[in-house]
Amino acid sequence: MGRVQYWPVPDLAAYFGGTWRLDREIRTADGEPAGEVTGEATFTETGGVLVYHEEGVLRLGGHLGPVTRTLHYRPAGPGRASVHFDHGGFFHDLDLREGRWTADHPCRADLYRGEYRVTGAARWRQEWAVRGPAKDHVIVSRFSR
Repeated sequence: MGRVQYWPVPDLAAYFGGTWRLDREIRTADGEPAGEVTGEATFTETGGVLVYHEEGVLRLGGHLGPVTRTLHYRPAGPGRASVHFDHGGFFHDLDLREGRWTADHPCRADLYRGEYRVTGAARWRQEWAVRGPAKDHVIVSRFSR
């Protein structure tokens, strides 16, 4: 099996800008499928901030319903940003100049450990392992054009 090649992203707005297909899987800590989201994600530059917005359909157990999320990628230099929730709270830093980044986000007693992997001009993914007393699962989001 070949080594994964990462795609450097020196300009987040140029790379992310526009619409992406979103395919997300939610797995238990044992790797068993628990749910999925299918939908669309867009990045729009507004007032110097790259606004991420996703809309999709969540299937989780017997539940089927709409989901949305908005994040703000605030530029922090070439290929870098400070990512904030829509309510303004800090989520994590991001540096994709080498096409890959890991980040941690404590959420009460739980820890979200995330990884971004950019593997081409039209493909990237995020993986968040969530561990703690309230949560224990993995969320993998794949984005493609």
